[in-house]
Amino acid sequence: MTPSRHLVRMVHSEKKELKPTNPIRVVLADDHALVRAGIRALLERIRGVEVLAEAGDGQEALRLIKELHPDIILLDIAMPVLSGLDVLRETTANFPELRVIILTVHETEEYATYALRLGAAGFVPKSAASAELELALKTVARGERYISPEISKHAVTDQHSGAGVSPQFVELTPRQREVLKMIAKGYSTKDIARTLEISAKTVETHRAQLMDRLKIFDVAGLVRFAIRTGLIKIDD
Repeated sequence: MTPSRHLVRMVHSEKKELKPTNPIRVVLADDHALVRAGIRALLERIRGVEVLAEAGDGQEALRLIKELHPDIILLDIAMPVLSGLDVLRETTANFPELRVIILTVHETEEYATYALRLGAAGFVPKSAASAELELALKTVARGERYISPEISKHAVTDQHSGAGVSPQFVELTPRQREVLKMIAKGYSTKDIARTLEISAKTVETHRAQLMDRLKIFDVAGLVRFAIRTGLIKIDD
């Protein structure tokens, strides 16, 4: 079943279209085994799609990309070892022919905007219907971009981060900036704690202090602030 056209947002891309006679070769990267199983089951029902392998963390995803040379990788943002955005940055630099579709629970235009700037070919929330996932794959395989209609059009049209130094940013401690950067890149509390070698409770304390100091009380707002101030950027 194909969604009606008004539900679709597609943007032209210069990448070469895959030959229609070839299967779309996909690697699936998500750190939750049950989520991967569900997504793989959906993919295997799509005609012309071949699932090559699965990855449970960002480092494994990069290894599979190097070994298997897939056409498309379905990539979660919040993964251990390397985040999905780190993997996206690496693939954009070293595997320009690979199409990356971000498949995530982070359903904000800030994440979509940032992912597009890093070179993503698609952005789909995990709440999307199975038919939308199929449409995203086939759209990206045609050499176009696919942005879920659930994400604001600003994710496609906004090409300016408005980066600048604000008084609130200057007041942050180096550790708070590290935590903010990792939150904005999609790392979980557990992954931040492991990377910075601090406890999860300490991470939560830093998060609370950040929100209090910045007067921003949701993750989407923190992402927006990090992009606006240039804390996260393409050449990060």
